[in-house]
Amino acid sequence: MLPPHRVVITAFPGVELLDVTGPAEVFSVATRVGGSRRPDYTVRIATADGGPVTTSSGVRLIADLKLHEARDRMDTLLVSGAVDVRSDGVEPVLDEEVTAWVRDAAPGAARVGSICAGAHLLAAAGLLDGLSATTHWLTAPRLAAAHPRVTVDPDPIFIRAGRVWTCAGITSGLDMALAMVAEDHGPELALATARMMVMYVKRPGGQSQFSVPLAVPGDAGDTGDRIDELRMWIGEHLTGDLSAEALAARLHLSVRHFNRLFRRRTQTTPAAYVEAARLEAARRLLQESDRPLAEVAAASGLGSVESLHRAFRRRLGTTPAEYRRRFR
Repeated sequence: MLPPHRVVITAFPGVELLDVTGPAEVFSVATRVGGSRRPDYTVRIATADGGPVTTSSGVRLIADLKLHEARDRMDTLLVSGAVDVRSDGVEPVLDEEVTAWVRDAAPGAARVGSICAGAHLLAAAGLLDGLSATTHWLTAPRLAAAHPRVTVDPDPIFIRAGRVWTCAGITSGLDMALAMVAEDHGPELALATARMMVMYVKRPGGQSQFSVPLAVPGDAGDTGDRIDELRMWIGEHLTGDLSAEALAARLHLSVRHFNRLFRRRTQTTPAAYVEAARLEAARRLLQESDRPLAEVAAASGLGSVESLHRAFRRRLGTTPAEYRRRFR
């Protein structure tokens, strides 16, 4: 038996239920499947007054501790989050009591993490200054605008910056917790935990939160509709000539005007979008087939194995072979 590892998860009224229970279940299962040298993770939920809280789903959580009681009883501190869905968008919930307590207590934890919009609480507590961080892609722009000293990357599933971890949308808390188990006790226990939980894959932190076709903010209108139609056409013709010149000609626009319209609609350049679309196609082929890398590169439009490797390294921080090994 290994020494106990104390995990404290903060909660407050309106918190996302899975932000709390998802990581808690990962640590619990890891303890149960660990065998004779199983890790003794103990998970405690802490609220401001130690009383129950009603989550966003209406399910009530019973706390184990008051916040002030948890300060000296934690090795890992996880800060859960919540969002307020309004007609004009999504707002992260900033619980002032939890934020103030985290600011004061977090230095005493060996490891600190946030789940989903919990990153906004960590940032408000000053714990993300000078670090790279992620959060749910819907609230990432707000995090970046409110905290310019934080390098916000809305794409990864989770990011580790020293002892501080942040993760993306709600279910990514499970992936981050699995990565913490792997850090503590090795990848074998993390894999056994994922199998026990019937998780489809154990995703690495670099995997994207969302697919390319969904990543299109901005207003539509006639121009937006034409760009969106072109995006769909790009996805169906990945092996063709998708240069800015060819795409502009398809819409009967000058290259300069096309580049400006495309960037306004998608917040990215035509070249970057095409590469991302081809990379997504390559990812699907690696996950769903045994085709050689040369065939994957050709079928996805990336052309050569060298280009395939460069795209994976640059955008995902891994190799095609490693990606296939993890997700097959």
